[in-house]
Amino acid sequence: MIRVLFVCMGNICRSPTAEGVFRRAVAEAGLTARIAIDSAGTHDYHVGEAPDHRMQRAALRRGYDLSGLRGRQIGVDDCHRFDYILAMDRANLRDIQRLCPPAQRHKLELFLLHGNRFQADEVPDPYYGGADGFDYVLDLAEDAAQGLLTRLKKVQAAAD
Repeated sequence: MIRVLFVCMGNICRSPTAEGVFRRAVAEAGLTARIAIDSAGTHDYHVGEAPDHRMQRAALRRGYDLSGLRGRQIGVDDCHRFDYILAMDRANLRDIQRLCPPAQRHKLELFLLHGNRFQADEVPDPYYGGADGFDYVLDLAEDAAQGLLTRLKKVQAAAD
């Protein structure tokens, strides 16, 4: 089982979107039993809350239902439990690097390093912007999710 954790600041916009988008990609590839997926925030602002209603609305327009997800904060145990910990931006990556023991830091990287269609390497936080920001987060997540899935398929094939 490969375990993937997506991380942003509050776990109500970017990381739950990445989780929802990647869940569907994994399901469509028939790998749900082989890849576990979760998301978390570096801060505890929204623990227990559903994703931002604007993010949910944008995601639902593309067929992603994020309503069952709830915000949680990343902990040290996550650094041991997950194989890939993918940050949405450099600030959150630095926060995770401070949290994770040195022996686990090789698991940390930016999510968008897996993308191909966009020049961006950070997922911008859409919270304080307009509706187009939520759609852009979805565009970025869909692209990077496909690249990540391709990578994990190769990892699975090598392990088989």
